Amino acid sequence: MVPVLLVVAGYVLGSMPWGLWLVRIFRGEDIRTVGSGNIGASNVWRVYGRRLGLPAVLLDTAKGFVPAFAATKLESHGVGVLAGGAAMFGHYRPLFLRFRKGGKMVATTGGAFLGVAPIVGGIGAGVWLVVFGLTRYASVASVIGYPWPVVAFAGAAGLGVLLLHRANLTRLWRGEEPRFRRAASL
Repeated sequence: MVPVLLVVAGYVLGSMPWGLWLVRIFRGEDIRTVGSGNIGASNVWRVYGRRLGLPAVLLDTAKGFVPAFAATKLESHGVGVLAGGAAMFGHYRPLFLRFRKGGKMVATTGGAFLGVAPIVGGIGAGVWLVVFGLTRYASVASVIGYPWPVVAFAGAAGLGVLLLHRANLTRLWRGEEPRFRRAASL
């Protein structure tokens, strides 16, 4: 029951459209009508500068980090990934916008990575900053700079492990895979 609540909480937190809310509160405008029309932190920063952009980045990152980190610590990395993924989906299709178009999930995904795998998330953030610093395009940094090498590595490693364990998986399916036995004494 707790894992389900953590995932639902992740979605609700992810659904909070901070870019939209910050601009509405401090400028009385709708961020969806200016710039790229996106509710995310990049559009807020480009249109309104760092004064509203920085809080939008921090809040969008936090809404991915908090549920992923809490679920990882309270339950497991698997539940942390699910809660972080739910926050990302919430940013993409927010409950508070009646499931209409949200943001592109970059800061929220970064926060989720930081919550479940701080080193991976930190490396991804570092790569993002370097690519952004070189190109000055958040979109380029988001597509290229996000930890795609890590994702590609994880995908390839997972596929490799599955392929190399085909015989084990067949034996598991048949109920013939031997278990490790506890040593009687050390």
